[in-house]
Amino acid sequence: MSPHATTRRDLLKQLGLAGVGLSLVNVPGWALPVLAQGETLVAFTDIPPTFNPGANPTAISRQYDIRKLEPFTPRDQFFTTQHYGHPDTDPATFKLKITGLVNKPATYSVDDIKMMRATDVVAGFECSGNSPRSVQGLASNGKWTGVPLKVLLDRAGVQPQARELVFFGADHGTEEIEWRTQKFTHEQQFGRSLNREQAASPDILVAYALNGEPLTKHQGSPLRLVVPGWYGVANVKWLTNIHVQEDAYLGRFQARWYRTLRGEMIDGEMKWKESAVTRLRLKSVIARVTTNGSGGYTIHGFALNNAQVPIKAIEVKVDDGPWQAATLDKATLANKYSWKLFSYAWSNPAKGEHTIVSRAIDANGQIQPTLQELETKNSFLEDNSQFPRKLTI
Repeated sequence: MSPHATTRRDLLKQLGLAGVGLSLVNVPGWALPVLAQGETLVAFTDIPPTFNPGANPTAISRQYDIRKLEPFTPRDQFFTTQHYGHPDTDPATFKLKITGLVNKPATYSVDDIKMMRATDVVAGFECSGNSPRSVQGLASNGKWTGVPLKVLLDRAGVQPQARELVFFGADHGTEEIEWRTQKFTHEQQFGRSLNREQAASPDILVAYALNGEPLTKHQGSPLRLVVPGWYGVANVKWLTNIHVQEDAYLGRFQARWYRTLRGEMIDGEMKWKESAVTRLRLKSVIARVTTNGSGGYTIHGFALNNAQVPIKAIEVKVDDGPWQAATLDKATLANKYSWKLFSYAWSNPAKGEHTIVSRAIDANGQIQPTLQELETKNSFLEDNSQFPRKLTI
């Protein structure tokens, strides 16, 4: 056994569930890692020594330790990141306003929202900056409870000329905006937008709960937007205002920060295209490897996609061997927007160092790219490249 192997009991201790008199039947299913009794965790050798997710639970940004991979990420471990810190909000006085090109501008308290018919959506997503740099820890999956955005918009009556819906959070900060040769300093709220067609999806929620419990401060309490199938930046936290307008929204985190520059060969010439960070790109990640101590090893991982095109298969390759089909978890596969868990049985691997990697394939035959295939992408955002992992048996 590896000197760094972790048992099921070790993981329970890390989650605060061991030694407190709880039987497995009394523990919520989403709170337990997918690690069978008697299995141990095999250490990866590619994790930086400075990687210590969860060491500071009050930090502005928090990574999820994907070695604890499970169908639903516990609320207090769900990844989080933001640009203006955590605003102080009081659910008792918090208001959500709907303004702009609507027939009936409205103001809702949190209790008003909770009195409407609740809807649950299982959705996983990642920060668009998630990558091997963060050991893929800026990703999570949860069950969100709230009111469909479409319900609120139908009540307000969006006017015919409206084209853009802007979502503002309570978080704000001072920004310097450069315009040609001039610079202006302004206090700005975090904002993102969806066009009218995108916002009409019945699956978008104004959410107030995660995994059956109220949102934490890290997760946007008391209200946040959940846009299934999109990168995390679209899921505006501490949602205070939905403003309906005709013109495109050009806020800092819409028009400038969250952009990707890609080169594409067109008619023998490289053309550079700039695109907005919006829907998730097809991706899979190996999260952990376990062993039963009798020569059997299992490779576990998760996959993300935007749900417009379903995931068809996950394949795993060991060293320079062929690609082999992994098994997709049926329960997570059944949820349209959930991350999809997969496993691969690795029997009696040879002693020594190994490199393992996964790739996702969608129903259209699109294959998750290698890092080399993304060489003409000039920003670190939207890194959905294959993620080789290293370990020693």
